[in-house]
Amino acid sequence: MTFILEVFIGGLLAGVMYALVALGFVLIYKASGVFNFAQGAMVFFAALTTVGISSKFGVSLWLAVPLAMAAMVLLGLATERIVLRPLVNQPEITLFMATIGLTFFVEGLAQLMWGSEVRQLNIGIEDVPIQVLLDKFNISVSQFDVTSAGICAVLVTSLALFFSKTKIGRALRAVADDHQAALAVGIPLQQIWGIVWAVAGFVALVAGLLWGARNGVQFALTFVALKALPVLILGGFTSVPGAIVGGLIIGASEKLAEVFIGPMVGGGIEGWFPYVLALLFLLVRPEGLFGEKIIRRI
Repeated sequence: MTFILEVFIGGLLAGVMYALVALGFVLIYKASGVFNFAQGAMVFFAALTTVGISSKFGVSLWLAVPLAMAAMVLLGLATERIVLRPLVNQPEITLFMATIGLTFFVEGLAQLMWGSEVRQLNIGIEDVPIQVLLDKFNISVSQFDVTSAGICAVLVTSLALFFSKTKIGRALRAVADDHQAALAVGIPLQQIWGIVWAVAGFVALVAGLLWGARNGVQFALTFVALKALPVLILGGFTSVPGAIVGGLIIGASEKLAEVFIGPMVGGGIEGWFPYVLALLFLLVRPEGLFGEKIIRRI
């Protein structure tokens, strides 16, 4: 029973980190209707830029982080200005293909600037069991997982409150509902899009630091975004709370599935089980748990 509890807690903590990556998708999709396939590349770019600045210029990590943050905000703003703005009112498939092209550009730019070798990233959080839980309850929970999940939870909650309680947040919701109506009441679309892309760059930086510290800064970080897809399907592409709940469900279910179902099929199902779960969920509720149900008349 203790082992199952450890697996479940570990899954929930991993799910919070998935939710952070999914949040980058949600913010951009809510504001512009663009599914930003380049979010994983932005995570990779952020992590590699941080360690690149630190190693190349010999500065501390805590100075490299704000410099990388500035780079990510600039990347987000440049993406909105150069890629998104000229394609306004184009078909959704055109915008999606543009973000695919952006993915390869950002990946190549990151490696051109800082190299392609695997880098270690130490953010000062040890990956060791929390001794109090181990001594009192005989439960092994990683200090890194708890701290990372706490950081993600604070960031996700802060952004959710910012976009639900502030003037910019209300403008974002108006833009998400109807671009033309938002323009009619004086909401500056381009300014809102710029803010959202800049925030998405910041979210990518935090995700890149946490995932880079856990798995190393390497090209494989780009695939973190793929794990966010089932999260988006479950939670809904336009819902910040949905990203949180979807992340928790995916994180816990993949770990438990590996324990209970894995031995029956030879193991290794953690990588693909979330996609099967998402596929089954699509058949029942395509709009996601928190998405708006669309009624189509024939």
